[in-house]
Amino acid sequence: MTSVKQRLRTAAATAVVVAVGAAGLAALPGTASAAGEAVSVQYRTSASGATADQSEPWLKVKNTGDSAVQLSTVKLRYYFKADSGGASYRFACSWAVKGCANITGTFGTLAQPTATADRYLEIGFTSGAGSLAPGADTGDMQLRFHQSSWQTLNQSDDYSFGAGQTAYGNWSKITAQVAGRTLWGTAPAGNDPTDPTDPPTDPPANGASLFDDFNYSNHTDPRISTNGWNVRSNSGGPGVPGATWAPENVTFSSTGGNSVMNLETSTAGTAATTEQTEVLTKATKFKNGTYAARVKFSDAPRFGPDGDRLVQTFFTINDLKAPMADDYAEYDFEYLPNGGWGEPSNILYTTSWETYNPDPWQAVNQHTESRQSHSGWHDLVLTIDNSSIKYYLDGQLFGTHDAAYLPERPMSINFNQWLIDLAGQTSTTPRAYDQQVDYVLHVKDQVLTPAQVAAKVGAYRSAGTTFVDTVPGA
Repeated sequence: MTSVKQRLRTAAATAVVVAVGAAGLAALPGTASAAGEAVSVQYRTSASGATADQSEPWLKVKNTGDSAVQLSTVKLRYYFKADSGGASYRFACSWAVKGCANITGTFGTLAQPTATADRYLEIGFTSGAGSLAPGADTGDMQLRFHQSSWQTLNQSDDYSFGAGQTAYGNWSKITAQVAGRTLWGTAPAGNDPTDPTDPPTDPPANGASLFDDFNYSNHTDPRISTNGWNVRSNSGGPGVPGATWAPENVTFSSTGGNSVMNLETSTAGTAATTEQTEVLTKATKFKNGTYAARVKFSDAPRFGPDGDRLVQTFFTINDLKAPMADDYAEYDFEYLPNGGWGEPSNILYTTSWETYNPDPWQAVNQHTESRQSHSGWHDLVLTIDNSSIKYYLDGQLFGTHDAAYLPERPMSINFNQWLIDLAGQTSTTPRAYDQQVDYVLHVKDQVLTPAQVAAKVGAYRSAGTTFVDTVPGA
């Protein structure tokens, strides 16, 4: 029987290059009002310097209307400029009259970035926070947030920051919504919270998930296998024929308060001295939904001469049962810091595979690429639903691939770093390259926005959760 996907594949029998552009959409300006309901937001900062280890917006919400307001319907947004494109943030509550357990904080990305804001911290309340009678306020909410890496924040260019606001006072640069209606404040231009192009930040509460913070001691830590991972040691491709896959070169350390997995690949210019690394799930049980990881790519070796044709990856894959088999699937983020595959210099690929024939080589895939350096930390998100595959880089849509390339069978989740060949650098001087991974997340059958991914990861970390896997077996 000929499937819809097979018919689509026939129409797309060669690789397709996709160019993606972002088009701005107009947002709704100003604020809204509702009869009987009105609130105001007071703000002060206890960290008033232009730079700080953490931002400390202390807030009060006051009911200025004539009817009670359930705090569970209230959302506040504090707008700020990220310190780098790949920066991630953590929220904390130091003390609150309403109780820190009743206050939530999630981060989102603005649909229309400005010079002073491209992110926001959204404050919400659980039902345990109760309600505000007319004229009442929440009292102190001593809130704070910081970069996940604990690098110094620059507050001076943050839209909602007020250096001179060291005592509570009304502050219109923080917005407040009640039941979805903006009743207080002015957002940065083009970013009113009621704008339908502004995605929600709260991640869905349900949904089978895999999350791993890679909080392990070394490659022999028994929890790695218990948690469903395999640190590869068996021979074979991809990469340099005769190279070994060295599990001892997968190490773990703490960076900026986060546990980080490091994959080292090394060579001295011969197959016998080439050691590659790979970590993959033992189970092939992942299909539609959201895949995310925070990965650090490297342009230069940690030591030794540069120039090797290296591939640094985050991908999902299943096995090719036969050449050109229709049920093969693979979805890749691949960074080549020194080029390769005919490319002269650094390039980032995202590729969705329908199938291939290894000999003679024939590929059916769709890919998007960016020819520039991507050295450093990046938030990588891949979503698969019943209509398309989407790739996001640091919160921005990078590529959208067609239904012809959707998976029929579940896959594994993989990270690896390997050498295409030894022709890029012929020196016999030893050198080693690093690829680092902060976390991995999969949410089964749910398409999350990058902001929702960040919020879900932040919730796991705030709860002290380093590993969870509720995804059922295939």
